[in-house]
This record gives sequence, C-alpha cells and structure tokens, in this order.
Amino acid sequence: MKRQRSKSPIRLTRDAERLIAYSTGIVASHSRREDRAWERELDALAAKLMDAGNDLPLESALDHTLQSNPDAHDALAEALEAQAESCTIAIDGEAWDLTLLGVPVVAWSRYSIPAGPIAAAAVEGIAPHLYAHVLAANARLAISPYLYSIDQMPRDYSGIRKLTIKLGESAIAQKAVRFDFAKLPETAPLLADSRFLLVGVAVRKDEPLFRWQEFDATNGRAPARTDCLARWVEQGRPHLAKLLTGCSFECGLPDAYFGNCRDAERRVRPYAIRAAVSFLESTLKTTPERMRAVIAGIGEERIDEYRIGFAQVDNDDVIHGVVWPLFGSEEDDTVPGPRGEIETVLKECKISEINWVEGMLAPEYCEDCGAPLFSDRDGEMVHPELPEEVEQPATHYH
Repeated sequence: MKRQRSKSPIRLTRDAERLIAYSTGIVASHSRREDRAWERELDALAAKLMDAGNDLPLESALDHTLQSNPDAHDALAEALEAQAESCTIAIDGEAWDLTLLGVPVVAWSRYSIPAGPIAAAAVEGIAPHLYAHVLAANARLAISPYLYSIDQMPRDYSGIRKLTIKLGESAIAQKAVRFDFAKLPETAPLLADSRFLLVGVAVRKDEPLFRWQEFDATNGRAPARTDCLARWVEQGRPHLAKLLTGCSFECGLPDAYFGNCRDAERRVRPYAIRAAVSFLESTLKTTPERMRAVIAGIGEERIDEYRIGFAQVDNDDVIHGVVWPLFGSEEDDTVPGPRGEIETVLKECKISEINWVEGMLAPEYCEDCGAPLFSDRDGEMVHPELPEEVEQPATHYH
C-alpha cells in the first residue's frame, strides 16, 4: 500500500531490525531455496507480531526500507499483506487455510452511495453465487453483514489478520458471524466511490481456494478468471444492486483483500471525474465546455496524489474537487502515466480548459472539516465551495 516518507530518523526496535534483515535477505538472494528460508523467518515473526496486536515494528520497518531499500520495502509489504489476509489454523487436529476476500464494486451516483449493515437475506442471496462462480468446490465461506467503504475497514495489519481469523473460523463452523458495527466511522459523501463485502474463506490445508484453480478431469482445463468474472457479474450483480439503490456500479472479481482494495481504488478514479462533471453540469445548469480543471501534484518528497479542482471558465473560484491517488510504482514517465490518464478523462468529458500547476504542492486540509484543499490557477490551496445562489442538491435517494 502507498506509504508516506517519514521526515525524521526512524527508531528501530529489535523486531523491526529483524524484519528489515529478512526482507533484505529475500532481495539479495539468488536461489528459491534461500528465498523460502528468509520468507519462513519473515512470515513467522510477522504473524507473531500481528497476533500480539503489535504493529509498531511492522510500520517502522516499512518506513525504514521505503527510504533505504525500495526493493526490500516491496518484499516486506508483500509478506505483511499475505500474513494479514491469509493464515493457517488447526481445529480439532485438522489444518485449515484461511483467506480474507474483498468483493468490490465501483459505484457512482448523484446521491449518497450506501454503506452500512445489510440484512441476513441479502447475505443469503449472495453466498450461493460466490460458491458457484468464484470459490473452489470444497471451500467454505462466511460473509461480514456490512457494505464497507474503504475508510471503514481495518487500518492496521493486526486488525485485518484478526478479521481474517474471525471470518475464517465462522466459515469452518458454518455459523453466522457477529460483529459490533456501532463504532465504525461514517463514510465520506463522494459522488463515486468503492464499496466492499468482506468474505472469510476456509479450505483444508493446501486445497484450491478459487474455481479457476480447479482443473476439470474431463478436459484437463480450469475455467479462466474472465469466465468466472462474467458469470459472477451475470448472477451476482442483481443481488448487489439491491444494496446500491440509486447508484450505477461496476462489479469486480472477488479476490484477495489487499489487491482488490488497490484495484478498486484505481478503477474508481476516472468515474470520480466523470461523476463530478455530471454533478456540476446538472447543479449549475451549464455544460462541460464552460468548465475549467486545475490539476496540482500533491506530496512532500514525491507526488502521492493529484488534486483536480473545478471552476467555471468565467470565474476563478474552485467549486468542486476530485482526488486522484497514486499507487505503487505509478509515475509520470510511465505510459500513459497518471497525467495522461487524467487529461484523457477530462477531454472525454469535454472540459474546455485544463490547467496544470507547476511543481509540487504540500498536502493541505481544511482545519474545520478535514476535507482536502484544492489549488486555484494561482497555486493557492482553497476549499471548494459551490456558488451561494446554487441550490444544494439532495444527498439521499428517495
């Protein structure tokens, strides 16, 4: 996951130093046997720290390797994600492999995109299609009865591992899982956003997890991921639609937690721009040709996101904003690169004027509401505000 670079020297615990040594060993290795030896040590220590709820050594090791050895950082991050979203446990002397899946949708609407508890009947309607089109024949599942936004899911590795185990144990026992959702934060009211169902899956140790891993004895082939996705969309989408009233949405393939979170956040970015333009067109009774976009790269030591502020062509006031986060190795020298992608979407939306702010601006947020600030044409960070004479749109679908 994307990490901010720390400005101050990082104090390392003994466990953090060991994590760094193991991940550095993986990168320096030239044989699979040595790789596996380092990975076993790294996995065991990471699991021990997560089970103890001790994320500090994990975070400090990631911060240190991000600055000193990016390849080791990537190896460490991959190992930590794996230990958080999957593990092996023994129940009554039998070993089970547990995995946390995300069932992603990318949704857009003029109204608030739903999030929150879902009824047992909805869970019961979705589960058969996960069994039929996504999971291997002998897999067992348990679904958390909540439609999550990205900011409502666990924020640390130990919390994710705890959720993996809780849902996995419920899947093995085939019992409904119980959660207290009262303390989850409210989600931000965005025009386009990702939503997730979280699913714990259990299989007996070393058995296949997904349907596309299973080879048919008759033809010697496994179904392709794309075929599984097509069937999931056809059969699962009507049940997801009941959870997303008033929204248009796109389904993703249910898959491992971290990868699906990143993939959904990438996929939502162009929809966020299109939804913003549609919203302004409707609210201001104008056309995209009468709009301007001002884009600024935001970060401290490197650009971590682009913020796109919208204004009317005859007025410099920023009236709306969209954040385009960057993930992993996304850089401007890639093809097409984030700048090219942003310009392509804006041109497709028929925005008449596209301005880029030179250099990199510091990340600034509103002191009152915590919302991100966006740059005007002069490079000044401001809070987006619709014109006073514009009637505020309804935020809920009725």
